[in-house]
Amino acid sequence: MEKIRDAIQRLENNFYDDRLSELYGPNLVAMERKRYIKLLNWHNSFFKAENAVIFSSPGRTELGGNQIDHNGGMVLAASIHLDSVAVVTGTNDSIVTVNSENYPLYKVDLHDLKPRDEEKGKTESLIRGIAASLNENGYKTGGFNASIVSDVHPGSGLSSSACIEMLLGSIFNSLFNDDEITVTELAKFGKKAENTFFGKPCGLMDPLACGTGGIISMDFQHGETPQITPIDYDFEESGYELFLVNTGGSYSHLSDDFSKIPEEMKNAASIVGKKICRETTEVDILSEMAQVREKFGDRAFLRAIHFFRENKRVKEMVESLLGNDFENFMKLVSRSGNSSFKYLQNCYSAAYTEEQGIPVGLVMSEGFLDGKGVCRVHGGGFAGTIQAFVPSQMAENYQKFMESLFGEDSVQPLKIREASAGPVLLT
Repeated sequence: MEKIRDAIQRLENNFYDDRLSELYGPNLVAMERKRYIKLLNWHNSFFKAENAVIFSSPGRTELGGNQIDHNGGMVLAASIHLDSVAVVTGTNDSIVTVNSENYPLYKVDLHDLKPRDEEKGKTESLIRGIAASLNENGYKTGGFNASIVSDVHPGSGLSSSACIEMLLGSIFNSLFNDDEITVTELAKFGKKAENTFFGKPCGLMDPLACGTGGIISMDFQHGETPQITPIDYDFEESGYELFLVNTGGSYSHLSDDFSKIPEEMKNAASIVGKKICRETTEVDILSEMAQVREKFGDRAFLRAIHFFRENKRVKEMVESLLGNDFENFMKLVSRSGNSSFKYLQNCYSAAYTEEQGIPVGLVMSEGFLDGKGVCRVHGGGFAGTIQAFVPSQMAENYQKFMESLFGEDSVQPLKIREASAGPVLLT
């Protein structure tokens, strides 16, 4: 830990500017410097703390592999510059206290690490759940005070819960376990906490993408032991900027839509005696097409076809980036979006056909880009965000145009962040 007043002085003297540039890009250094100083002062004032460690955990964006990880598929994803930042001071007790901007004060006693119904959907459940997994696996836990700010907002499609999970896991890892716990282990602990304590079904992909840093491909053929491959590529060098557009809508009534996707893919695989689509092939499913359609319906068949073709597409996306063939990568992004719309069918809910913000965002983006860029649904779908690769010379006008349709701050330019979740600004 370092003295808070020393960290503030170094920030004010631009000592950390190179590090801030690495995390957020050169254009955001001044803003982030003020953000960090404000957070350090807030922590010092609220907890009367003199020493602290600063942690950061990024959000994530999915680049390919839409909704196939749960059936053993491959995903291409990247951590981004938007993050959750925590100023943390260790304590000598078992109490974790979190003072988070725009949220009530959270206090969790680590002597009690059983799920609580009243904490479902709350940050307390993630703290308790991650600590429980740490203890179960022989790792240490302890109390700390944390002040947190985040620009990875719930409903943004950037995996806010996984971002916080990896932030909390990194704090426990650094303060009490000498950073010995791997990112994959921390991601598993976060997933279990979200599933069992928070009460939300999720996979391993989100926390892995938040925690690892940079662009990575993840192959979930073996489930909880995915193969992770770093991809060294800079989108900006290709003359394009990456955007996320929030088209509105709420996920609160879409749980059934989300759960049906993995269920229907698995149903299709069961026709040929397999548990998940990765255990079979498109040829096998096509040979039993009539039976799949008769027993489970046309959508289950179409979603299985999306799985096989999207899984193949991710491999081609990785090869395109590694081979510096951005033109082909863009074609694959477009095909991925097309498959999501027509076969996966996650661009709007069939139960709420009057709410189609994602298709509206796609049609307006396609019209504006006029073949010069590409767009697709982002993340789980049904509501929320779309992703767009926009030529740099069109970027400013694209942002203005889409914000005129969906509101101020609905359009977010994204920068890929190489740094993993963990302590930052170390001297």
